[in-house]
Amino acid sequence: MGCTGSKRTRSNENVKKIRKPKPWKHSEPITMTQLMQMRDEFWDTAPHYGGQKEMWDALRAAAEAELVLAQAIVDSAGVIVQNDDLTICYDERGAKYELPKYVLSEPINLIHEN
Repeated sequence: MGCTGSKRTRSNENVKKIRKPKPWKHSEPITMTQLMQMRDEFWDTAPHYGGQKEMWDALRAAAEAELVLAQAIVDSAGVIVQNDDLTICYDERGAKYELPKYVLSEPINLIHEN
């Protein structure tokens, strides 16, 4: 039996709590349609630059999810988070995954369409 005041803790120092990227500005104002097209193009081509397709799929799911769910996805997929905004991650084999801010958040100069 343990002491009544002791707590069982899970120490995993490799897990970083993720956050949304800091506000950023695109080089020119863009619409949501243009942003979605940029995101689709990135996700369609990203696996061709290396890494595992399953890891790219997990990163996409995390990028498109709310933070709590994104954290669970990243943790369960074994993603090693270098930057807490998910812009640089690694898999367990050491492959590097770089995500542009535009797949993680909207720019401050986004044009809202009617």
